[in-house]
Amino acid sequence: MSKPGPQPNPDGRSSCDAALADDLGWSLGVVFRGYVAAANAAVAELPGGPRGYQVIAAAAQGEIGSQLALAHHLGIDRTVMTYLLDDLEGAGFIERQPDPVDRRARRVVVTAKGAKLLAALDSRLQEAETHLLSALDPVAQSQFRAQLSTIAANLNSVDPVDNPCSLADNVDAELPTPKAPAPVGRRA
Repeated sequence: MSKPGPQPNPDGRSSCDAALADDLGWSLGVVFRGYVAAANAAVAELPGGPRGYQVIAAAAQGEIGSQLALAHHLGIDRTVMTYLLDDLEGAGFIERQPDPVDRRARRVVVTAKGAKLLAALDSRLQEAETHLLSALDPVAQSQFRAQLSTIAANLNSVDPVDNPCSLADNVDAELPTPKAPAPVGRRA
């Protein structure tokens, strides 16, 4: 016979949750898992999921033009970036256009369809964040965001991350990666 699971306390938390209530690492882990799950669900139908969202969002800003620069900025392997851009372009969300400065390079440009999708995804992500923070009243949510931003900025000033996207490497590693085509044999 199996043991019964943790019993809820009067405040609705399980005895395990209550035992870890003051553990910052446990709390951060639970919040992070919740955020990742909500964010992934918000962009699930987009080719590349969260990576696809990052590409469209960065391309919409127009500051990083070439696909190679975009791959470096987002911390995405250039081979993976090629397949991701193929999928996003095939869906009509981006276009690769010749760079007017360097005709050998291609600029990643968001299409009207991609800009419309980006607005919808931003709205979904905002809803996911609001849901995630729903245990707090609006003032507390604002204070939490401000305090978290202050802590993040302080930690980043002490130990800056070369690439902000590398922070999510562990989560990103769990995402499906487009498969490379089979190698082509050498010609004789």
